[in-house]
Amino acid sequence: MSKLTMAAIKALSEPGRYSDGGTLYLYIAPGGSKSWVQRVTINGRRHDIGLGPWPVVSLAKARRRAFANRVLIEDGGDPLAEKRKAEVPTFEQAAVRVHAANLPRWRSAKVAALWLKSMERYAFPTMGDKRVDLIGREDVLRVLSPMWTAKPEAARKLRLQIRTTLRWAQGHGYVETNAAGEAIDGALPPQPSVRSHHRTIPYSEVAGALAAVDESAATKAAKLCFRFLVLTAARGGEARLATWQEIDFEAREWRIPGERMKTGQPHVVPLSDGAMAVLSDAAEVCETGSDLIFPGTKRGRPLTDSTLSKLLREVGVPAVPHGFRAAFRTWASEKTNAQHHVMELALAHSVGSQVERAYARSDLRNKRRALMERWGEYVTAERTKVVQLHG
Repeated sequence: MSKLTMAAIKALSEPGRYSDGGTLYLYIAPGGSKSWVQRVTINGRRHDIGLGPWPVVSLAKARRRAFANRVLIEDGGDPLAEKRKAEVPTFEQAAVRVHAANLPRWRSAKVAALWLKSMERYAFPTMGDKRVDLIGREDVLRVLSPMWTAKPEAARKLRLQIRTTLRWAQGHGYVETNAAGEAIDGALPPQPSVRSHHRTIPYSEVAGALAAVDESAATKAAKLCFRFLVLTAARGGEARLATWQEIDFEAREWRIPGERMKTGQPHVVPLSDGAMAVLSDAAEVCETGSDLIFPGTKRGRPLTDSTLSKLLREVGVPAVPHGFRAAFRTWASEKTNAQHHVMELALAHSVGSQVERAYARSDLRNKRRALMERWGEYVTAERTKVVQLHG
């Protein structure tokens, strides 16, 4: 079979495979692009190896590459393995790909940003430029050891991130073992199991906290947001980012989309008379052109994630916003006969096993509505006991 020539390559246009003799072929795609392919047999199996596009890779260069591959195969080597090794990503490249792949499942842009920021701060300076197949246990320990006892929570999270990245590399065949896995357990000292709790407040003092906030010098949007958070037993981020579009006034419901929920699942909050009153007041401070119910001080921006915590500190309430969810849960348990499922669903908690949840077709909305109405009446009623302010 005659070999290809430069003139023949230029003249060829019909899609197909054209032999240069031996193992080298010119491949013309249906769209007209041309590239070099070498067909070889390695360990009894046939493989096609791409050698690059024409004319970037000339006929002479394609022949040299094909010849080098044949020599390597004859000597017992594997050009495909060599090619894969050249394509192995660095740790930073792998981490960026893992980050991008997980973006859809993270509950907020803030969580996604913190994941990458942690890697940029601690891991990338030490081993970001290193190929994942060259990363060993000593590299991972060099990152984790200085912070393992000094910053235990951050260190545990970072190890999980590194382990996840190397697991991705393992799944793609770039590494055989995970250098951040169980192999380094013995090299890291045990960490005490410390569970941090949100500073809560007795439910009997919630009305006093609401009164203290109402009398503060905070913006009206901040005070209304806090009241709405308490009356709905919502998380801080859910309340701060609430939009008018999420409110069904006719049904008296707040419908929070899954991407704003910790669980990733949509959640419907029945709105009590007190919560509806908050929305009525909030309509007076809403911004033109903004859908935010509780706008921040900067136009078009929501309240910051520290606004409510700072507000409670300023008025002397010894609790954090999340602690009012715990107050609601304790009140519901001690002062009502609500079912466990109703109380947990009111907090948007997953209830029961996976099988039980699959068969649970109702979100007990009517029962939750009655519970939220009672909670609203309890915390907004005139009470003699007010929160002890700490100055």
